[in-house]
Amino acid sequence: MTARAALRTLAWLVLAYLALPLVIVVGASLTSSEFLTFPPHGLTLHWYVVAMRDPSYMSAFVTSTLLAAAATLIAVFMAVSASLALTRYEVPGRGLIEAVLMSPLVLPHLVLGAAILQYGSAIGMVRSFPALLVGHVVIIFPFVMRSVLPQLMGGLRSLEEASRDLGAGAVATFFLVTLPQIRGGVVSGAVLAFITSWINVEMSIFNATPELTTIPVKLFNYVQYTIDPTIAAVSALSILGAGLCIVALDLLFGLDVLPKSN
Repeated sequence: MTARAALRTLAWLVLAYLALPLVIVVGASLTSSEFLTFPPHGLTLHWYVVAMRDPSYMSAFVTSTLLAAAATLIAVFMAVSASLALTRYEVPGRGLIEAVLMSPLVLPHLVLGAAILQYGSAIGMVRSFPALLVGHVVIIFPFVMRSVLPQLMGGLRSLEEASRDLGAGAVATFFLVTLPQIRGGVVSGAVLAFITSWINVEMSIFNATPELTTIPVKLFNYVQYTIDPTIAAVSALSILGAGLCIVALDLLFGLDVLPKSN
């Protein structure tokens, strides 16, 4: 009992340590001073008002949300399709193909961003939302595939064959048998993909413009000239948005669908 209590105490301490930066960011956003400080000097929502009245911040929020959502949907579709192809068919060079598809996990995003910028310049698609979208899909695709691929192995193949033997077509088998079994991998991969797209700076900065920019790029450019509590307020709003997404995920799918470690 003592060991369990000690382990539980350690777990709460670790969680508190991980949450401490969030507490500091939120606290700094409430200060009444003109500079970042913690503990806050007084309590005010002035900096939130400043951020929300700034059209550039609101535009960046909208761009980040649309970009992350669109990139995640495309990445999920592509990753599920690629995973099915690699696990259900005899594909020559399967290991090499899988390694290439997973390579954005180890390649620096700055290198990928520069490469996509050069390729986009060659085909006339640069510094636009489609250019941003292509780059984000490239870097988040492996997160979804890495979560979905293991789910398609094991006994799932026999369930699919049983469904086909009972008269279900390929589409019906996928939606009634395959998708419910891999839902945990799809949801967890989509969450990781969305977060990765939302916080990305290295890839986004190559195709961002003053009119088309994401929140991370906006903050990156802002802190080079000014450091005030507006930055903390925008960060706190991002934390709030992430919390609302988690609540929505729990209501729609249930967080128990996420894969559990053995």
